[in-house]
Parts: sequence; structure tokens; C-alpha cells
Amino acid sequence: MKWSWIRIGSFACVVLTALSQARAQSSTGNVSSVRAEVATTNRTQANSTVAGPEVAVIRTSEGTMVMEFWPDVAPGHVENFKKLARQGFYDGTCFHRVIKGFMIQGGDPLTKDEMQKSRWGTGGPGYTIKAEFNARKHVRGVVSMARRSDPDSAGSQFFICHADAPHLDGQYTAFGRLIRGEDVLDRIANTPTDARDCPIKRIQVESIRIVPASEVP
Repeated sequence: MKWSWIRIGSFACVVLTALSQARAQSSTGNVSSVRAEVATTNRTQANSTVAGPEVAVIRTSEGTMVMEFWPDVAPGHVENFKKLARQGFYDGTCFHRVIKGFMIQGGDPLTKDEMQKSRWGTGGPGYTIKAEFNARKHVRGVVSMARRSDPDSAGSQFFICHADAPHLDGQYTAFGRLIRGEDVLDRIANTPTDARDCPIKRIQVESIRIVPASEVP
């Protein structure tokens, strides 16, 4: 009986030792897993930092403009514009409203179809986004979102100021500005228009691409 107790006790010690080793290995594995996740996150954040800010390259039939974004004051509008651009939403549209000394307006998907010309200016992505009015001034080259009377009715249409427009400050969401292509802005703004401010010659938006700012010379 005494011998049996010793053997059982020894066996219990062996079992406990094995369990302790297994737990230690499991704990080590968990720590390694956490460390791996942290390392991956750090690499992702580092890559994001290296990539830096993004810009929009707007290729038109009159030349190319480059726009920087202001996510610090209008994050929702910036992300919405980037999303639509990446989907190719703007490709093939045109600037349908041009007022020299004021602004040029585009972003309406209906402008892809000349047969829909009577409805140009009414199209959108099928949803609206909330206003992000901010303190950025509507000066020459600033890009802002067009909307209806409802402050939260912006969708895809945007305009680029051809001249300072202080009466728009705090009423429309400015979310970026041109850093290249003011000569293109001038050419578009000087295009002859009809009674509805629609250019007589089509001003095509060939594409809008979102790229790292470091890739733009």
C-alpha cells in the first residue's frame, strides 16, 4: 500500500510537471503571437507613414490639375471623394457649369451621357454626406462640394474656385485645393458657355486618380 502511494504520488508529480511545461509553452506561444501582431501593426503604421499624404490627379481635356486634401477639417468629404475616384466614378464626366471669375463645377455622373444634358447638375452617387463646414476660406484654387439647399445634401459634385468667393465661407465644405494646374483652371474658366453656364465645348474629365503625393513631381 505504501509503495502504491509513492508510485501514484510520483505519477502525479510527472503529470503536474508535464502540465506546467505545456502551460509554459502555451504562454510562450501566446506571447510570441502577440509580439508578432505588434510587429505587424508597427510595420503597417511605418509603411503608412512612409507613404505620406495622397493627392488627386485630375486629367481633363484641357490639361492636368493636382489637388491636395484637407482631412483635418473635412475627413468625411475627403474619404468620399477618394472612394468615388478609386471606383472610376468621375471618369468620363465633364465640367457642366463654368462661371469665369467664380468657379468651375463637375462630378455629375449624368454628364457622361449627352442625351441627359437637360438633367446635368442633378445627378449624384445615390447617397448624400453630412456637411463639414470649416474655417478654410474659399479662395482661388480651393476645391469644395456642391450641394442643394439642404446643408447635408452633398454627394459627388464638386467645384473649384476660379477666384475668391468669401460668400461661400462656412456655407459649403471646402476639402482641398489645387497645388498644380492653375493654368488649366484658367483655360476651363475662360471656355465660352451657353445661357445655362454650360461650356459649349465639352470639357471632359478623363480620369481622377488618387496617388501618393511623393509620386507627383
